[in-house]
Amino acid sequence: MMPQLITIIAMNMKIAAVAAALGIASAVSAAPKEFSLSSPDGKLNVTVEVGEDISYSVSHDGTLLLVPSQLSMTLEDGTVYGVGSRFLGRKTRSVEESIEASFYKKKTVEDHFNELTLRFKGFNLIFRAYDDGMAYRFVSLADAPFKVKSERAEFNFAGDWTAYVPYVKNFDRNDFTRQFYSSFENTYSHIALSEWDRDRICFLPMVVEAPQGRKVCITEADLLDYPGMYLHNGDGGNGLHGVFAPYPDKLEQGGHNMLQMEVRSRKDYIAEYDSGTSFPWRVVIVTAGDTQLADNDMVYRLATPPSEDMDFSWVKPGKVAWDWWNDWNLHGVDFRAGINNDTYKYYIDFASEHGIEYVILDEGWAVNLKADLMQVIPGIDLKMLSDYAASKNVGLILWAGYWAFDRDMENVCRYFSGLGIKGFKVDFMDRDDQKMVDFHRRAAETAAKYGMMIDFHGTYKPTGLNRTYPNVINYEGVHGLEQMKWSGPDVDQVTYDVTIPFVRMVAGPMDYTQGAMRNATRGNYRPVNSEAMSQGTRCRQLAEYVVFESPLNMLCDSPSNYMDEPECTGFIAEIPTVWDETKVIDGRIAEYIATARRSGGTWYIGAMTDWNARDLSLDLSFLGDGDYEMTVYRDGINADRAARDYVKETVTVPASRKVTVHLAPGGGYAAKIVKK
Repeated sequence: MMPQLITIIAMNMKIAAVAAALGIASAVSAAPKEFSLSSPDGKLNVTVEVGEDISYSVSHDGTLLLVPSQLSMTLEDGTVYGVGSRFLGRKTRSVEESIEASFYKKKTVEDHFNELTLRFKGFNLIFRAYDDGMAYRFVSLADAPFKVKSERAEFNFAGDWTAYVPYVKNFDRNDFTRQFYSSFENTYSHIALSEWDRDRICFLPMVVEAPQGRKVCITEADLLDYPGMYLHNGDGGNGLHGVFAPYPDKLEQGGHNMLQMEVRSRKDYIAEYDSGTSFPWRVVIVTAGDTQLADNDMVYRLATPPSEDMDFSWVKPGKVAWDWWNDWNLHGVDFRAGINNDTYKYYIDFASEHGIEYVILDEGWAVNLKADLMQVIPGIDLKMLSDYAASKNVGLILWAGYWAFDRDMENVCRYFSGLGIKGFKVDFMDRDDQKMVDFHRRAAETAAKYGMMIDFHGTYKPTGLNRTYPNVINYEGVHGLEQMKWSGPDVDQVTYDVTIPFVRMVAGPMDYTQGAMRNATRGNYRPVNSEAMSQGTRCRQLAEYVVFESPLNMLCDSPSNYMDEPECTGFIAEIPTVWDETKVIDGRIAEYIATARRSGGTWYIGAMTDWNARDLSLDLSFLGDGDYEMTVYRDGINADRAARDYVKETVTVPASRKVTVHLAPGGGYAAKIVKK
């Protein structure tokens, strides 16, 4: 392990003593000050203690969740924000307003909080309390360049509770730094905090199960120019602390198809600035139950709003006919399918016929190993394809490796925008140190300048950049359906599917890439790279278009397979990707979920279960008065044996507004509801 990294980790691993009662501080030269901040509904309380150091604790409805947890930032010149700091005063404010959301799961986001700003010499520390959580951030007031050597961010839980932990998959017990290379894709380890693997860190968000059904989700927001936060448990207790990738020093081109810049050495600090700045929000979401967690807006609220000088009205969400997952596999055609003009014209025709807004050209259209997006393979004529797509009212999106995009970003965006290309799917960043986080911001800004959308793959969780730059239309950072191309039966994607709405999706949208028409029961699933299948039923795939938040939503399967399944394809093709209203009707983390979303006057319902068959009673009283009709896609009677088995039917919503749904093992349910 690098010596400077050992120093950083050692500083981060100091866990605050928790034996003292809440509100009592150790003796310091001056009497400690205690501040209390409550949520608008009065249930959530944050206690901040300022003495020689600064700590905070969190309770909900009288139950202590986080015991005193220290926070500070150490600068390279020895200054420490939060230790021995000169306190100057405080100010408070309350805000109650509505945010008009762009390309989101709801049209309006309520932003209601109480805020406490503690002023110190050289910095401010801001706390916010919402009904569904709290957040804090440091704000540097420096008027000269400075470097952040380390940050202390502690989350000391009041008990040894169980957690859903997404460990970084790429790790080496002899090299801690390997974990700073990550695609941010893994399933969850459901463990007690004391069972944490001390050699490993986890990426965010992660969820802890607190008493009386409460859930505590830790993540971050407004990450624009700072390394992303990981969590670690270094002593096997109940406390977690933040870990941050040191600033890159030497970089070399390499990695996947020479499309990455690999860090060969790092500095002994984590971030550098020309002057003062606002650092990311550290977010602690607290909910009384599971369903509230699956419909949470904290990250979106805390993100920087878009600039009033920028117009994003041109951004067009929608669905995408995708090539890579189905391996360009077409049947019943008279040409050789592959990465060529004929194949993409076929995809464009399919998209046009079904009202699908985009077609993506994934990896392979640019010359391999060159990291140069201006070198296009001979079988592809982008100008012709773009013009052909435009004539069919379809837009094209191009896949791009990170380094190929970054090394010539301005020219790439200018040139391809001129060809009529609508956006880029940028892939293989696989880091979130300060340099890489800044790349995401620059990519969003530059693409917006040329009227282009960005879908970030091979990247960390959303932190609100999609609010700041609404042309950032989606993110990966999820163990998505692509894993089924190569993962064995030991990978339980079905349970993962009903876990992520309560964990990963709390951070924001995700490009899971659903829509498989080959479906398998637990016993029948196997990985087939060129003709991949999903785990679980056909109706589960349909339900995922409702349950998963995804403003730019892929159709992962082959046009040939979709045309063989016109009923299911019709449902997928017409479903919206952004919404006016969202309601999580029922759910329990890692077991099942049922979600309703409204676009205009039409409601859609999606429900999924784990590998257990389940009957759900859905309360649709939110529909209000009137007569409603449902077009339903439900698991067939033999879906537990043949996962593709389903029934489509049209029924009337009963006056009681209670609907009973049967889900097969790994099953799903999808419905469209309209007023008669």
